[in-house]
Amino acid sequence: MILPITPEHSILYALFLPLISFFGILLADRAPNLRETVILGFAAVTFLFVLNVAGAVGQGARPTVTLFEILPGLSLSFQAEPLGAMFAVIASGLYIVNSLYSIGYMRGNGEAHQTRFYGCFAIAIAAAIGIAFAGNLLTFFTFYEILTLSTFPLVTHKENQAAKRGGAIYLGILIGTSIGLLLPAIIWTWVLTGTTDFVPGGVLAGSPDFRGLLPAVLLGLYLFGIGKAALMPVHPWLPNAMVAPTPVSAFLHAVAVVKAGVFGVLKIALYVFGMDVLREADLTDIFIVIAAFSILAASAIAMTQDNLKARLAYSTVSQLSYVTLGALLATQYGVLGGASQIAAHALGKMTLFMCAGAIYTAAHLSLISDMRGTGRAMPLTWTMYIVGACSIIGLPPLAGTWPKFLLMVGAMDAGHQLVFAVLILSSLMNIVYLLTPAIRAFTDPPPPGMKPGVREAPIFCLIPLTLTGVGTIVLFFAMDGLLDYLAPLVGGGGQ
Repeated sequence: MILPITPEHSILYALFLPLISFFGILLADRAPNLRETVILGFAAVTFLFVLNVAGAVGQGARPTVTLFEILPGLSLSFQAEPLGAMFAVIASGLYIVNSLYSIGYMRGNGEAHQTRFYGCFAIAIAAAIGIAFAGNLLTFFTFYEILTLSTFPLVTHKENQAAKRGGAIYLGILIGTSIGLLLPAIIWTWVLTGTTDFVPGGVLAGSPDFRGLLPAVLLGLYLFGIGKAALMPVHPWLPNAMVAPTPVSAFLHAVAVVKAGVFGVLKIALYVFGMDVLREADLTDIFIVIAAFSILAASAIAMTQDNLKARLAYSTVSQLSYVTLGALLATQYGVLGGASQIAAHALGKMTLFMCAGAIYTAAHLSLISDMRGTGRAMPLTWTMYIVGACSIIGLPPLAGTWPKFLLMVGAMDAGHQLVFAVLILSSLMNIVYLLTPAIRAFTDPPPPGMKPGVREAPIFCLIPLTLTGVGTIVLFFAMDGLLDYLAPLVGGGGQ
């Protein structure tokens, strides 16, 4: 262990420290330097506690904590396992990077309401950690809703009409799907099994009342009820949330919100349904087609977007469905491909969004058509953009290579040649809509009227995007270790 404290206590500390930091942030409202020290300090300590839990999980432990029981089979409890521990490490680690970037961005752009901004971030990261370590569906749902509510003020931060409209769509879709679809699915599962616990191999495996069309209906409720996974047609909240400041966009796409969504899809596939149920019931084909359509349709829309953040948002809609596909394929390589995509996409997409924010901070440009020629003035930013883009595309030696390879193998194992073709076509479309802005930035002349003296963004913007860009290279070479860590998910090392 990293710290001389039990993994069980580490779970609680990792959960409650961000909440304590919330009050510290409020108290330091009039002292920005102290406020930001509180943010970074608590973020770093939270990360250490998460690493402590992850280390114990890697050694075979499954630390469990129950706060209280509401009814028999209904409790607020936590349990760490490989998938959740990986998500918690990603969320808490990138929270440090995102906080550092936020300081540079918010100060560089003179944003108002910074204390409220950072306070909401603290609650949101606590919610993300609660989701990661959720021991049952009730705990997952509770922190899922907290994550939605705590990020709503971040989406509406600018308080203009566009922000209010984007926030209304954000809240309406995410609350509507969770209350209208996800909650009934959880209640149905509890009625069928008498528990909401996450069980290795699937709590529904062997249920005598779980046959016919019921598995497909229940799976559909979960897939569309977890709106944060942005499976079409419940995706519009994601591009509409791009009215928020760029650190929020990075947080939504890389650190917490969408990752909580696809993490939930994969967790429910493994621990509620189980791979055997998904394969034997032959209930996934229609949903695989929907996920494949989401990949290609969102990529096609991304190609038409001139706003860089909007293009990246539709790219995320596409890339999230990779994880959903991995879960639905219900093969060893499909699951590992979906799980590793959570980590690889987090680093790559966070790099891209932070680059977009750096360009906006330095040159006040948001349209791709206005960014041509800026590569010479901002070489580091655009170089890191290319690194992040190539990782999303799946080019070696970058992290995004391995998830696509594993998903392709998983598709062939499951006999889904169409999915294999979709993944190839998606990569080709990624090349077009992600690399075109960078090529134009380095090769085209600057547009008339671009303000003179454009240069790189403040150092607090550049350091984080460089860290995540380099991180995509490091993860490429460390992927074998990550896959070994995740092996218990598919029966490769005990549960």
